[in-house]
Amino acid sequence: MRTKISLFDICNNLFLLLVALVCTYPFLYIFFLSISDGRSIASGDVVFFPKNPNLEAYQYILTNSNLGIFRGLLNSGIYTVVGTIVALMITYMTAYVLSRKQIKGRFVIMSLFVFTWVFEAGIIPAYIVLNKLGFVDNWLVMIIPNAINVQFLIITKTFLDGLPPELEEAAKIDGANDFQIMSRVFLAISKPILATIGVFYAVFIWNQYLMPLIYLQSPDLQTIQVMLKRLVISSGDSNTAFRTIIQNGVMLNPGNLKAAAIFVAMMPIVLVYPFVQKYFKKGILIGSVK
Repeated sequence: MRTKISLFDICNNLFLLLVALVCTYPFLYIFFLSISDGRSIASGDVVFFPKNPNLEAYQYILTNSNLGIFRGLLNSGIYTVVGTIVALMITYMTAYVLSRKQIKGRFVIMSLFVFTWVFEAGIIPAYIVLNKLGFVDNWLVMIIPNAINVQFLIITKTFLDGLPPELEEAAKIDGANDFQIMSRVFLAISKPILATIGVFYAVFIWNQYLMPLIYLQSPDLQTIQVMLKRLVISSGDSNTAFRTIIQNGVMLNPGNLKAAAIFVAMMPIVLVYPFVQKYFKKGILIGSVK
């Protein structure tokens, strides 16, 4: 039996296709700029397709130590991986404890978490506290303050609240203690929600700009976002590496160099998403509804 396609379906699909093109074109345009030669960019020929494609801009920004792009990528990668793992561990363990009905005072503890979420201290008080703790110009400032997000804690706790108590009772009958129940039984069931908030944590830490700008003074500790901003702002200056040059017979100018740096900064998070996409929708729905 053939499915009848209405005019509305055709118009709706065309509209959604147009929206998708509008959303993806800026990313494609940045990529086209990054692989085009400087002369085509300067003349405005790069619009829908790259002109004279090459990878010289990527080679230049990744091998030029004066730019610090590779160092920034490495720092951001370390902060993101370590920070996400620590955040997932602390968020999951805290949510598990607060979801146990036998824990006294859990409502008060959860209320304190929500209070700190709604009424934040502000930049200056936070700087004073972190400075007293020795976190200024310390890579741990990218890990410890981001170790728990109240919104993700609520989502994880809501998910754990919805699990049947029979799971815990059956595990205890089999001789499992509280730590084994948390680390083996409930952890295996919580993979969708942990994958979901893990993506959120990773994106948040990777895109951090204000925190490294304020707390990290050493160039060796800076993230890709801060380095990228400084390079983009100073591009075209004769004292910066983002200027018009000729490399291997290819003209490089601030246009394709900036585009290559921006694209490199975006790609790590974009490449991770497809591997956790199957958990994403499921985790959000389960954690928010139950």
